[in-house]
Amino acid sequence: MTEKTFMAGFGGQGVISLGQLWVYCAMKEGLEVTFFPFYGAEKRGGVARASVIVSSGEIASPLVTRPDSSVVMNPDSLPLCEEIAKEGGVMLVNSSLVKSGGARKDLKLVMVACNDIAEKIGDVKIANMVMMGALSKVTGAVKLDKLEAVLKTFFPESKHRFIPMNMQAIEAGRAAV
Repeated sequence: MTEKTFMAGFGGQGVISLGQLWVYCAMKEGLEVTFFPFYGAEKRGGVARASVIVSSGEIASPLVTRPDSSVVMNPDSLPLCEEIAKEGGVMLVNSSLVKSGGARKDLKLVMVACNDIAEKIGDVKIANMVMMGALSKVTGAVKLDKLEAVLKTFFPESKHRFIPMNMQAIEAGRAAV
């Protein structure tokens, strides 16, 4: 199994954290991983992208040029994700901000109201976790069964009180697809 995923949004949406947590969980599950973040110089609002690969075998190249799955967190990211997606790939779209899934009919389109779900749970900042739950269920590439342990090492101890909310967001993302 090899799953190549391209994640895109704007700074402040947690795209880079989503990619990091995805590969940390994959490593805990014994998978091989690569992670390449890309972000603009802006602190918030600029481009934020991550290319990740998780695989049960060795990864020959860390480049994600034709992703199996794409995560679209904002409208500006849709054209790029649609353009590079492999034929028959999966595109998960944050339908709270992106109202259409693009023009390609060969893609499996999964619309997830990440921001709306996150707000109902208690904080729009966990929209990325909603998407991660959906990505896990749709692709099956990473189970996320070690996520709580990963979050305890990812977040400083002062932020551990937010772990239950993050776990709730993961489950809500799974339930949304």
